[in-house]
Amino acid sequence: MSDRGTLIIIGGHEERDPDGKRTILREVARRVRGGKLVLATVASHKPEGYFDDYHRAFEDLGLGELVELYLNDRCEAEADEKLAVLDDAAGVFFSGGDQLRITSQVGDTPIEAKVRALFERGGLIAGTSAGATAMSETMLVKGTSAETHRIGDLHMAPGLGLIRNVIIDQHFAERGRFGRLLGAVAHNPRVLGMGVDEDTAAIVEGNSFRVIGSGAVYVFDGQHVTHSNVAEARPERVLSMHNVKVHVLGTDDGFDLKERKPIPARED
Repeated sequence: MSDRGTLIIIGGHEERDPDGKRTILREVARRVRGGKLVLATVASHKPEGYFDDYHRAFEDLGLGELVELYLNDRCEAEADEKLAVLDDAAGVFFSGGDQLRITSQVGDTPIEAKVRALFERGGLIAGTSAGATAMSETMLVKGTSAETHRIGDLHMAPGLGLIRNVIIDQHFAERGRFGRLLGAVAHNPRVLGMGVDEDTAAIVEGNSFRVIGSGAVYVFDGQHVTHSNVAEARPERVLSMHNVKVHVLGTDDGFDLKERKPIPARED
């Protein structure tokens, strides 16, 4: 993971903040510093309306320019006019939809190379919902929500790899995704599970992140698991894991990804 750029990992529905302050979008705009933000709607099969919605949501927050990047097909990731959209960009914002569409359309293309170069030189990469999930090295694709996890009920695929040793899920508490993220961690407890609620974001800088928004970020740490049946049991069996550590982080709490330790919010 680079320590030069910033990731803003959003759990979805960031436009629905209950106090109307647009806390997360305001933070995105602040970090772009009046520059150009590229809204990458690649995850959507039908992107119509996304740009207009975000243009209204970012209105009067100080963006220099908001432009859209969409690919109808992977071959467009080499088109000069598509690559030019990223010229002079201060940040990229991946909207929601289908995370597999992001990786299948831009993975190992000149578009991905330009996004990665922006991040490496200190730029901002934000993603909401599917756009958040795609940031990890291995990403969750699908799995049943709102019920106890069954061993065979999980699908994962390579992500963009902007953050390593973390697997991300979104709409977390709202869609009851505790079980499926635990299932992902069970596959390799070296990897931390990060579950992000709606209207909530983890701002990742270097080896740590800080939470903003109205919900929570959950971190599942399987480093000291003493038992797991994920490799032996039948696919229809319930996942069994013992001694999983869970951290629940609210606004202004942080987390040290290297040391695997929470950082409490400072008291005023």
